[in-house]
Amino acid sequence: MPVVWLIIVGAAAGFLATRVMRVNLGVVETVGLGIAGAVIGGLVLRFLIAVTGALAGLVGAVLGAILLIWLWQIYMRR
Repeated sequence: MPVVWLIIVGAAAGFLATRVMRVNLGVVETVGLGIAGAVIGGLVLRFLIAVTGALAGLVGAVLGAILLIWLWQIYMRR
């Protein structure tokens, strides 16, 4: 089923891309372009999610540490 889904998404993506870029291609070329675009876009998107996920973890850790320091300063002053 994933192969069929890739062909369907690739066909739609290729069709939209050729219309946006105003390029006239045949059906096979359009589907191939869309499938290749889906593979490349999927890899780039997974890379960006992994990078932003790591950065989000770092930001969350820093914010958590700041919160703990703030709470420690408030409650240890007493």
